[in-house]
Amino acid sequence: MARPQYKEKIVVRKGLDFGLDSEDIPRYWMAGDALKTRVFDAVQSTFPDGERYFISAVRAFRDRIQDPQLLQEVKDFTMQEGQHGKVHTLFNERLRRQGINIDAFTRHTREITERRLKQLSPEYNVAMTAALEHFTAMMADLFFAEKEMLAGADPHVRAMFAWHAIEEMEHKAVAFDVMQRIANVGYATRVTAMTHATIMFSLYTVVAPWFMLGMDGYSVTERIKLYRKGAGWLLGPRKGILGRLLPMIASYYRPNFHPNDLPSVHNYSTWLSAFNSNQNAIAAAEEMYLGATA
Repeated sequence: MARPQYKEKIVVRKGLDFGLDSEDIPRYWMAGDALKTRVFDAVQSTFPDGERYFISAVRAFRDRIQDPQLLQEVKDFTMQEGQHGKVHTLFNERLRRQGINIDAFTRHTREITERRLKQLSPEYNVAMTAALEHFTAMMADLFFAEKEMLAGADPHVRAMFAWHAIEEMEHKAVAFDVMQRIANVGYATRVTAMTHATIMFSLYTVVAPWFMLGMDGYSVTERIKLYRKGAGWLLGPRKGILGRLLPMIASYYRPNFHPNDLPSVHNYSTWLSAFNSNQNAIAAAEEMYLGATA
């Protein structure tokens, strides 16, 4: 019996305005919580260079693709990721104006991705891309399925993450299909790359905010207190980001796994309908948030 497949249409949306230059966005936009804010800020700081890495890894196999549908999906994937990079670059500039040495974070990401492209095989790089794309698709589900994850977030920033989440769900299978159908990456390399990505992402998510908070002026003692207070939110097995995300990643280790086995977040269609009716990404995100499970 065939497994149900969940595949959304990839739509390239350009020029969306999230009002990221608004002075109304508070420094600690995540419910006034410094640690929660800087966790999101630190992770998203990797996106511009990370997206460029994904594009390069997938494009390495573009000339070998004969299927016109997959070729179009690669083109759309590239354009979506390019837009993500532009918007998150704008957000990084906001962090710079706050006194965050954002160049230290982006330089770290760029050095890692450039080293991978030079030293690792194209097959391993596309496997890493497929793994990290699964990560971002699962994060999209985690952050927007239930209200509590982004409760109290500034609407402008929440809208940016909602749009990014929507498009991650739309192109969640593209890198995987290139990896499997074109690069002929086997199971061992696929799961090795996922294990690599999981360790790398988890460490960065815990460590990078520590340095951002230091740039905010928090002392070591104050940061230890913030981490103790936020440990359940970040690491807890039932309510924590990493504690809930890691089991969601486990499906990737099934030998017959495919990203389209997993449905999009239940309020995906809510965002899509709202955005298509008014082309307002902030209003669409609020509709999506209201449609999340209480």
